Amino acid sequence: MRNPTHLLVVDDDIGILDLLRRYFAGQGFEVSTASNGAEMRSVLGRTGIDLVLLDLGLPGEDGFELTRQLRKSWNGALIIITGRGDSVDRVVGLELGADDYVTKPFELRELLARIRSVLRRSASSSAEASDGAAFHFAGFSLDPASRTLRSDNGDSIALTTGEYELLHILVGHPNRVLSRDELMEHIHGRSAGPFDRAIDVQIARLRRKIESDPANPELIKSVRGAGYLFAARVQTER
Repeated sequence: MRNPTHLLVVDDDIGILDLLRRYFAGQGFEVSTASNGAEMRSVLGRTGIDLVLLDLGLPGEDGFELTRQLRKSWNGALIIITGRGDSVDRVVGLELGADDYVTKPFELRELLARIRSVLRRSASSSAEASDGAAFHFAGFSLDPASRTLRSDNGDSIALTTGEYELLHILVGHPNRVLSRDELMEHIHGRSAGPFDRAIDVQIARLRRKIESDPANPELIKSVRGAGYLFAARVQTER
């Protein structure tokens, strides 16, 4: 029998921890909780966690710094929960590698949908990786089987789940303009709102990792009023 998906909820509000523990357990998840960064690291160190729900407003440690630490040492899915309601906070969270964000107060069903969307994308990518086809472009190799990006000298380039998903769809559709809505639907399972900068943030992060001059990109080009185009020549290898 397949083990249930294991969530780690990190929040200093005991009421929220209890609410989310009971709700997600009722939805078939295994749920662990932590009220600060030290407890979060302890749980991650001893337990296999599939997805972390991280509140930015923790006492003692900055939530953004915890996000940065997670992305350096852990490869699972990460959804930020923020009560600040500031789009800048959400953008910074995405820049640091979060796969999605939810603003407090939130609807439990919406949070559940966001979690399932992130997990579904991860599972879909694993299934797609089974065909063994790797993508080669501009001195880089993207290997879906291992979900890794390497430069031509063999160096591994760390990608968050969202960055990997975005690069994967771009290299799979070279020289085709993809709208923000198409990219958002593929990566986050929803359309882009009028003020949603998630795709732009992740495009900027990818450019810093693969462009020789991110300010003047040659691989991921912006198409004004339309979206983005991956301009490199892409070859596949099985």
